[in-house]
Amino acid sequence: MEFRDYYALLGVEKSATQDEIKRAYRKLARKYHPDLNKDADAEAKFKEIGEANEVLSDPEKRAAYDQLGKAYSPGQDFQPPPDWDAGFEFSGGPQNEGAQEQNFSEFFENLFGDAYRQQRATDASARFNARGQNHHAKILIDLEDAINGARRTIVLQIPELTQSGHLAVRDRKLEVTIPKGVREGQHIRLKGQGAPGPGDGGSGDLYIEITFKTHPFYQAEGSDLHLELPVTPWESALGGKIKVPTPGGVVDLNIPAGSKQGRKLRLKGRGIPAKPPGDLYVTLQIVLPPADNAKARKLYQTMARELDFNPREDLLRKAGKHDRARARP
Repeated sequence: MEFRDYYALLGVEKSATQDEIKRAYRKLARKYHPDLNKDADAEAKFKEIGEANEVLSDPEKRAAYDQLGKAYSPGQDFQPPPDWDAGFEFSGGPQNEGAQEQNFSEFFENLFGDAYRQQRATDASARFNARGQNHHAKILIDLEDAINGARRTIVLQIPELTQSGHLAVRDRKLEVTIPKGVREGQHIRLKGQGAPGPGDGGSGDLYIEITFKTHPFYQAEGSDLHLELPVTPWESALGGKIKVPTPGGVVDLNIPAGSKQGRKLRLKGRGIPAKPPGDLYVTLQIVLPPADNAKARKLYQTMARELDFNPREDLLRKAGKHDRARARP
């Protein structure tokens, strides 16, 4: 997938005002509308400029797209980082008339697909209930905040238009209580923190989606945590108890004798303290000591001489059978 330059598709500068974007889109839409232009590529071009307008005519999508575009060039191989839109507050539905009828590109779907459909659904709900629009945002938190619970000040970026029609971004600070045991992907609802409603309809809500920052050694999966644990060859071969870090502190873990690389052991209830609490899965990673001194080299030489061990024996036996079978007429 390539990074798309929406500004180039509409033929406008990145500093263009919203009115300039609107005029450029209308001009191109008339030029490439399939009912007026019978060229073979007119319909595809019409869809491309409609998609570009859907992003650039929406200050929220445009601000997020602009931030992402600072790290990519048009046509560059592209895969959006999982948390590229964290910290932006989104609201509203389709900006382009007829946008709901379009089949957007893979590029658009990877960036805005889920949020786009969610906005349309919440917009319809807000209109039905005569309330203000619900807003949505994604934030990054430390895994420890999900494990222990926390009270945090978050800063969301709110795209706005200046009087001249240019795009600007202001910060919005909010106090958020992060409940103990929250999982990645869950939402925290801040009642009344969305858009104001018409008349006495009341304000919409702000839904904060939780995403975890990268942790130095734990990986979260639902309420479970995963840890890659380095062990020595003798610990895996002979077994025994070793010290293991967990969110609740260091505990003893029994390594069964004869454990192999990649073996997974479970510490029940040592994951995120949800209801029910998650588990901590420990995956053994056997680490060989380096032969970087005379004593270490001598130990390796002794093992090579004394141990009747060839890890390739089974592989070579299977390869021999395979070759003989292929050689038969």
